[in-house]
Amino acid sequence: MSRELGVKYDTAWRLKHKLMQVMLERVRQQSLAGRIEMDDAYLGGERAGKRGRGSHNKIPFIAAVETTQDGRPMKVHLRRVTGFRKTEIARYAQASLLPGSEVVSDGLYCFAGVTAARCKHVPLIAGSGRQAAQHPAFKWVNTLLGNIKNALLGTFHAIRGKHVPRYLAEFEYRFNRRFDLPAMIERLTFVALRTPPMPYRLLTIAEV
Repeated sequence: MSRELGVKYDTAWRLKHKLMQVMLERVRQQSLAGRIEMDDAYLGGERAGKRGRGSHNKIPFIAAVETTQDGRPMKVHLRRVTGFRKTEIARYAQASLLPGSEVVSDGLYCFAGVTAARCKHVPLIAGSGRQAAQHPAFKWVNTLLGNIKNALLGTFHAIRGKHVPRYLAEFEYRFNRRFDLPAMIERLTFVALRTPPMPYRLLTIAEV
């Protein structure tokens, strides 16, 4: 963007993050409904440290995909959480899932928190590793997780943890509007002009 616009890197960085902030605020207004595939996911963790879900280098987030009954993906949510606890899943579900939805997840205990939003929880023990990734019940959530990680890690050298929600929101915003690509830029411009200003000091604070 810096080269394309002929501006300094810092200017391009601010512009990009202001646009991603607009996307973040828009995607937070959308809910999922119907059949939903949900899984725990992480970014980072390559550096030395404890392995597994407890690694302090890993950034946890929820991946949830709304599908049609015949299995086609419609919308996705990619939301950072502080950890995979039942209270965190309940908070997300109450804010982002419509009551009566059916949430399909693996056997991780925290996902039972969706019942706090009056959603039905369907836990399926899918195993681990390749076996879990190939389970047909989680086809689209696993596919999108692979796509988002490849998109971010293949494009950026590093992403600071506090900015992860914006990068996830950018992917979510684009995916959920893929059915009308020609209108995406026009719609983004429209909502950007109607979004409250985001000064630099708030951009750098980001989200805790």
